Amino acid sequence: MVWRRVLFTLRHGPASLPAGPTDSATTQALADRLEAAAQRRLGRSLAIRQVDAGSCNGCELEIRMLNSIVYDLQRFGLSFVTSPRHADVLLVTGPVTRNMHEALLRAWEATADPKWVVAVGDCAIDGGVFKGSYAISGGVEAALPVDLVVRGCPPTPAQLLTGLRALLEANAG
Repeated sequence: MVWRRVLFTLRHGPASLPAGPTDSATTQALADRLEAAAQRRLGRSLAIRQVDAGSCNGCELEIRMLNSIVYDLQRFGLSFVTSPRHADVLLVTGPVTRNMHEALLRAWEATADPKWVVAVGDCAIDGGVFKGSYAISGGVEAALPVDLVVRGCPPTPAQLLTGLRALLEANAG
């Protein structure tokens, strides 16, 4: 059964759609705007720490796509860091479960000022499909002040990038 699927894929190619064409001038202009906003606000590039507060991993897949060759987040002067101590933005996914509530608060406390919280996906905004469950505290706003919400289940990488750009440009002044 598995070999049939492998042979089919080898014969017909992958089922995914190719990435659309990108305009290098537009991409460079966006990169320059983001870099300028980050330099005005922080004096350096924006560092992002992604925190999974109890999600189904759908949002994480889209967030990881930002580091892929298609979106290449670092060309915009944005990067993921492994510690909240190095982060400017906490990118929180999923409803805040009771088990992750304190860990999320600790990540918030470890993040240096200025710091922002971005609630990614419908679950992080209000609990999503898990709303009302005994196992969750609610959306991220139940635990932390949220600066930006990115709607979707899950939101696309383009929506995430647009949201981060809006956050950075709104706070650059």
